[in-house]
Formats: sequence, C-alpha cells, structure tokens
Amino acid sequence: MLSTKQPTAQNNRSYILLICGAAALGGFLFGFDTAVINGAVAALQAHFQANSVLIGLAVSLALLGSAIGAFFAGQISDRFGRVRVMIIASILFTISAIGSGLPFGIWDFIFWRILGGVAVGAASVIAPAYIAEVSPAHLRGRMGSLQQLAIVVGIFLALLSDYFIAVSAGSATAPFWFGIAAWRWMFWTEIPPAILYGVAALRIPESPRYLVAQGRESEAAAVFAKVDRTIDVRTKIQEIRDTVLRDRTAKFSDLLSRRGGLIPIVWLGMGLSIFQQFVGINVIFYYSSVLWRSVGFNEASSLWITVITSVTNIVTTLVAIAFVDKFGRKPLLVLGSIGMTLTLGAMATVFSNAAVDPAGNPVLAGSQGIIALLAANLYVFCFGFSWGPVVWVLLGEMFNNQIRAVALAACATIQWVANFLVSTTFPPLLESFGLGTAYALYATAAAMSFFFVLFLVKETKGIELEDM
Repeated sequence: MLSTKQPTAQNNRSYILLICGAAALGGFLFGFDTAVINGAVAALQAHFQANSVLIGLAVSLALLGSAIGAFFAGQISDRFGRVRVMIIASILFTISAIGSGLPFGIWDFIFWRILGGVAVGAASVIAPAYIAEVSPAHLRGRMGSLQQLAIVVGIFLALLSDYFIAVSAGSATAPFWFGIAAWRWMFWTEIPPAILYGVAALRIPESPRYLVAQGRESEAAAVFAKVDRTIDVRTKIQEIRDTVLRDRTAKFSDLLSRRGGLIPIVWLGMGLSIFQQFVGINVIFYYSSVLWRSVGFNEASSLWITVITSVTNIVTTLVAIAFVDKFGRKPLLVLGSIGMTLTLGAMATVFSNAAVDPAGNPVLAGSQGIIALLAANLYVFCFGFSWGPVVWVLLGEMFNNQIRAVALAACATIQWVANFLVSTTFPPLLESFGLGTAYALYATAAAMSFFFVLFLVKETKGIELEDM
C-alpha cells in the first residue's frame, strides 16, 4: 500500500491522482509498446531479409494479441483483483521488451510482439476499470482521461526515443551502445517503464468495489476513507454490496439478455469502441510522414513533424481533462464527431483531386498542401479532446458493478479487432482506390458517430457508479 496515514480532505485529490496515475502507467506502456516498432520496421526487414507480408504480420498480429489480452483480463481481474492483473501485465511487458530486442528470427520476434500485445490488451481493460472504481464521481472524468493522456505520452516518447536512437547511431541498423544494433535498443527502452509499472502496482490499494465483492469490507472502507472523506463509508459499502456479485465471479454469459443477445448497454460500449477506430485515427498517424513528404519535407523532417503531431495529441488530451467533468461526456463526443467529419471530408476532397508522382505518391501543390496539413492537425485536435479520452472514460464508468470488468473486456476486445481491421485494410484500400476514398470512408464513419452519440449515448457526468 501507499502511505497508511489518513490524508486530510485537502490532500485527497493528490492521493487520488497518485494512485490513478500509477494505474495509468499501463496506458503509457499501451502507447509505447504499440508505437515503438515504427522506428525499427525497416531495420527488422533488412536484418531478417523478411518480405512485406511477414513484417506486416509482425505489426498486425500484436493487435490480435491485444484483443486476446483484453478478452481475458476482465474475468481474471474479477477473480484475482485489479492490481494483480497490473502486475501480470508488467511482467509480460518486460519479457516482451527483452525478447523483442533479442530475436533469433522473424517468427520468434512475432511471438514476443504478440506477448506484448496481450499485455497491452490487459492494460487497456484494467486501467479504466480501476480508475473509475477508486475515483469520486466529481473527479472520475478527469481521472479517467489520464488513461488516454498516458497512451499519447507513451506514443510520443516511443517516437522520440526511436528518433534520437536512430539519429545518434546514424540509422536503426547501425551499432549503438556496446556495439549492439540501434533497433534492439529501441525495444529495450521499454524495460524501465515496464518494471516501474509493476513496482507502482504493488504500492497502490486494491479497488474498493472489488474488495466488497470479495467480502473484504474493512479493507474497502479503509480505501474509501482515504480517497473520499466526504462520504458515509458504511452507506457506500452497503450500496456497493447491493450492486455486486457476491456468490460468484462475473462471466461473459452475464452480458446476455433473456432473449440470448447482448444487453443494450454492452452494444452501446462496443459501438463506442468501433467508432473510435473506424474514424481512422491510427491510419492518420501511420500515414502522416508520407503526408508531410508530399508537400515538400524530407524524410528526417517528416519524422520530426510526426513527433510534433503527437505533442498536439497530448495537448488536446489535456483540454479533455480540463472540461470532461465540466461540460460532460456527450457534448465533447458530439463536437468531436462534427470536427472530425469536416476535417476528414476536407482531406478526402484534397487527396481525391491531387496529382500523383511516378511512384504513386500524392503530390499536393499550392493551397492543397496547406489545406491538407491544417485539416490533418485539426483532425488530431478534434479526436484528441473527444473520442480519444472520452470513450475510455465512458467504458470505465458506464457499466454497473456486477458486469463492469467483463463488459469492459468485451468492448476493449472489439476495439482491438476494429483497430486490426482498419490497419490491415488501409494498404489495399489505398492501392486500389486511393487516399481520397480512404479518408472519405473515415469521414462517413465520423458522421455516423455523430448520430450514434446524439440518439443513443446518455450523459454520465457526476453519477455514482452504484447508480449506473
């Protein structure tokens, strides 16, 4: 446990931020692990003499590993606790980072990446669940947004470390420290934060709602006394006792209605997860360096601008943290959907009318380039204050105490599958129909997300988890 001294009401917010920040380290590793391979792809292909199909599998199969990790994390956390899942994820992150830097061939490298993906999936489930369960209602949106902030900071630092390692060594294939190839060090930079995640998990309290479900009510009361001194702890314990499963662990069958289909709230969570991916955010980041090069920047400058774009993502997530508990979840999602529809529509129009060079890359001349660059950055801004963080906030809080972990696991699994589908269909879509068509499809998804939120999503700002 962290300090056992009872904090004053004035210090509660700092304590909540501390324990939620420790849980959000899983989000940091989520972002770092998924982005760190970007700087090593070309070096891996050269080192293993692998074809593009194998390299594509090395990237995409990690996403399916994430789906597997997300699928099982909910039931494991209901059985053994939220903190223990964090510790397991920390161990998997560490082993994956070590193995990814020491592969004997492309297939064992793929294995290590899948293992890391399992850890990513588990972290994507457990962090929002834990943060929602320890945060007071009036702070839950801001604390829940820490997950997305940690993800984008992880992406930024992964890209930044890749950049500096490659520049310092001369290239990703060149020797770096101790004569070891730079691309290996790119993966090993994940080891310190992976270990830190496990150490931090060992020093934070277990979720009080999990403790009540296990009959450990005195421990739950002690946690509530530290995170929110304004509540009547006995009353809160009784409310939780009435809304959790005491006789058994929740199962995926609990998500089914009497007619056999999924209950509506789970469909709603899955819809949020799918739209978060179908608006094409990952494609925007994957293709951003080509976008910059199409308007005249060289390769090094393009990579650096991609790093700067990730900083934009961090700043806009801070905007969400500032306003999600003030304006609510639904207004931010609606505004984000409108902004993404307009900016993706602008990019679709520009690239549909762009010239193409002999290599097949788009060439934007004059105002086309300026419009594309502005639209791309505004798109990242619109996603960053809305669908990026707010979906994680909602998934952490929208389900009742009985099904929260398994429902969140189901929704996160669908999110990783959607991520896999978007990432793997983009290259053939680009080759067959062009970038303009791709952006038009993502703009259509953004427009559909507007109506989805407007008519189906209910506001959860300020509502206690026991009243969901």
